[in-house]
Amino acid sequence: MNFKEIYEKAGLFYLGRNVDENQNLTDNLTLYKNKNFTTHAAIIGMTGSGKTGLGIGLIEEAAIDNIPAIVIDPKGDMGNLLLTDPSFSPEKFKEWVENDAIAKNKDPLEYAKEITKIWKEGIYSWHQDEKRVEKLHNVKKVIYTPGSNSGISVNILSALFKPSDEIMNDIDNFVSYINSTVSSLLSLIGVKSNSNSKEFVFLSQLITKAWQNNENLTIENLVSKILNPPFKKIGVLPLDNFIEENERLKLANKFNALIASPAFMNWLYGEELNIDKLFYDENGRAKISIFYLAHLSDEQRMFFVTLLLNKIIEWMRRQSGSNRLRAILYMDEIYGYFPPSKNPPSKEPMMILLKQARAFGLGVILSTQNPVDLDYKGLSNIGTWFIGRLQTKQDIQKVIDGLSGKSNIPKSKIKDIISNLKKRTFFLKSAHIDEPVLFQTRWVLSYLKGPLKKDDISKLMKKNKKNTKTTSIQKNNNYITNIIFDGLQRFEIDPTRENRFYPTIAAKFEVNYSDSRRGIDKKDEYNVFINIEDMNDYVWEEYEELDASLDTFSIKKPNNAKLKPLSEFVLEDKNFKKAKRELKEFVYNNFKLELYKCPKLRIQSNINENYNDFKIKVEDILKEKLEEEIEKLKERYKNKIDRINTQILKAQQQIQKEKADQTSSIIDIGISLISALFGRKSVSKVGRTVSKSTRVLKERGDVQRATERLELLKQKLQDIELELEDKIDKLYERFNLDNYPIIESFIKPKKSSIDIKEISVLWRVDF
Repeated sequence: MNFKEIYEKAGLFYLGRNVDENQNLTDNLTLYKNKNFTTHAAIIGMTGSGKTGLGIGLIEEAAIDNIPAIVIDPKGDMGNLLLTDPSFSPEKFKEWVENDAIAKNKDPLEYAKEITKIWKEGIYSWHQDEKRVEKLHNVKKVIYTPGSNSGISVNILSALFKPSDEIMNDIDNFVSYINSTVSSLLSLIGVKSNSNSKEFVFLSQLITKAWQNNENLTIENLVSKILNPPFKKIGVLPLDNFIEENERLKLANKFNALIASPAFMNWLYGEELNIDKLFYDENGRAKISIFYLAHLSDEQRMFFVTLLLNKIIEWMRRQSGSNRLRAILYMDEIYGYFPPSKNPPSKEPMMILLKQARAFGLGVILSTQNPVDLDYKGLSNIGTWFIGRLQTKQDIQKVIDGLSGKSNIPKSKIKDIISNLKKRTFFLKSAHIDEPVLFQTRWVLSYLKGPLKKDDISKLMKKNKKNTKTTSIQKNNNYITNIIFDGLQRFEIDPTRENRFYPTIAAKFEVNYSDSRRGIDKKDEYNVFINIEDMNDYVWEEYEELDASLDTFSIKKPNNAKLKPLSEFVLEDKNFKKAKRELKEFVYNNFKLELYKCPKLRIQSNINENYNDFKIKVEDILKEKLEEEIEKLKERYKNKIDRINTQILKAQQQIQKEKADQTSSIIDIGISLISALFGRKSVSKVGRTVSKSTRVLKERGDVQRATERLELLKQKLQDIELELEDKIDKLYERFNLDNYPIIESFIKPKKSSIDIKEISVLWRVDF
């Protein structure tokens, strides 16, 4: 039979194969509905239990089903998701196993051939092939390294940017957002605090006031606000009575020391934390974004994890509701981030995600070695548990206590099972299935090299890194220390501290797009710059977007700044009158609000959706419609299937009764697709099952007749499966995205609706 036809259909994750009470593999596939992960999951198991393999397998299944994932990776294990090769080339594997080969005193290429053979055979032995590896291989996978350029750098300039209106307008979410932001900032500079401490309350007030005034803060301009707060009171107390000036100065100095650290400069360059771009690639397809944190200090990890969780919450609140699995947040080794007794900055946003994310189709999967690492309130929001081999009796007892009252299996039996679990074998307990299931994880498609080092990541991410523009260095190395210029100037932070700069022209402007007929009124802000070296005029056609708002760049010239000369046409353009006039004309002729519609579904994009976002929405609707149609098929087939299963069971019992003195294996009933979709909450069994040892019975006529009836019933069930699969195939064809074209429309702005807020010389670092 074709197992692949079973596990690749109908929103199922292929986890592995069931094992019997002696933990021997059976032929029953362990399949689990991916939508069950919207109620979140926990993986618990000691080192060596196979926890990492299970986690990687889950992310692989999601990626193959076009479900994106953000992975928080404190140790470096999850980067193995990038080690895929559908050609099973020993030369490719050689890159990954060379160090191991040398350590074992083996020739790297010969050792790679051995590993390649083992890996290919392992994948095939679990009913998988190179085509499945290729599907995973083609999914975009990126390793981000905050605070380092080993992988793709991460720009945290937006860490203190005003959150979305969805957060600002929800008091509970806003309080949580501000609390976790402030506590993570204080943790980063080594200040121990709680919600009642002076530093915490003061910073909360500062940041809240700024956001309420639509200001985007950075850590740099936070320092100036600490020194010169925009308010005189906190509560009813005068500011100096609440927190004295010398205390504010100490706080400012701590942040200033952080900013002045050369290592901190690595946090200010790279890709922004745009969750849409982390979940989806440029074509709107699922992406795996892995955040490698092994190189960071505990304080830095906590700061970044909290920041990322807040950004995910902000993204989540902008999404429409969904009952299907839209995306996954996976965190490996949760220890320290979600403890039961303490309140680190990451705890509050994680609790919000566990409580609210299911309504938006976001599934959270947490992995840990020890059950006591997880907050007990959070545990009540987790619907799926994967329990692997545990280290101590206390750990086992903790798990059993957590599962008590949720199963018909006695505690003593559960304890016996968990105490004797083999490697890669897990006890699956879920709110979505009737009884727990024991299974062994399937062979993963990625090569499990072990924790990646920074050098490994640099090699893997080499092709993803964008080349830094160096044209200004090559063209002109003449610098001056001062320029007489009466226009506004701003300066980029120089991580090298050499303070060599070349000039660009930057602009901040707003464009209002309106169409009263369609009820559209949208204001967009743009922050752009153009290069002016070797130019005789402003060439706005060649603009590039800034990584941050223009007003976040400092207006203070660094000490000992060395500047490239400004072009004459800029010096002659008083107050940038010409630049403003030409920019407005350019925007009027070239900017438009792009909108999209899908006529067959009778829907159109909202004003905040780009093409990829709308395409994803259309795909979501089609997938939901597909699931609805499959549900209708369930209802149509359920009684028929249950009736035949009952008849098969009776036929089996009749055969056993008539041949009590003979040896015969019981025939498994049901098919995995049917078992997963129709009438059972249990994990599905292998599809179109085959009798293990149906023997030809020669003794008695009634046994023969019963056997013939059983075979007829099996054939009837198999015919139903074929009929069902044919109908499901037609549904997949019917709801294919290619059958639902997306059409573009747009709205152009009026000149009066273009507001040039600022034009300035922006001095960029000349590396």
